[in-house]
Amino acid sequence: MYIPFEQLPAHSRVWIYQAERILTEKEIEIVKQRLTRFCEGWNTHGNGMPTSFEILDQQILVLAVDESGLGASGCSIDSSVKLLRELESMLGVNLTDQGKVSVRNSSGDLMVFPALGLKSKVQAGELTLEQEVINPLIRTKADLHQLWQPVRNSWLNKYFPN
Repeated sequence: MYIPFEQLPAHSRVWIYQAERILTEKEIEIVKQRLTRFCEGWNTHGNGMPTSFEILDQQILVLAVDESGLGASGCSIDSSVKLLRELESMLGVNLTDQGKVSVRNSSGDLMVFPALGLKSKVQAGELTLEQEVINPLIRTKADLHQLWQPVRNSWLNKYFPN
């Protein structure tokens, strides 16, 4: 059952999906319509779950579910990934590939890099310690205030010379 994102409790589980480009207004409308419809019917073992989503920076999708009544089952999670893959095909974007890293520079611009080749991005100066990267450890709605972390405090720090 869909509920507004701000009404979900802080312990709600979240999944973060990153598009490699900014979505257009029309694409965002399509995503909102499809996800709202999906959330209205998302269930585990036939029981509805309080669920919602948020689109951040026109590029980052946060899907959330309150699992306090019932945990999301493998089948229910699979159904959400199936919808995301349909959206990928429909919009020509990649959302489900976990092999990419989203970085935000000091002016707030988002860049999405393939995880392979990050070392060369550091060497070329395209990735700096002053930028911010999405924290891959985010698991709950309460954690979203830590969605972005400085590259210097992240796992990417290993690619920089000491």
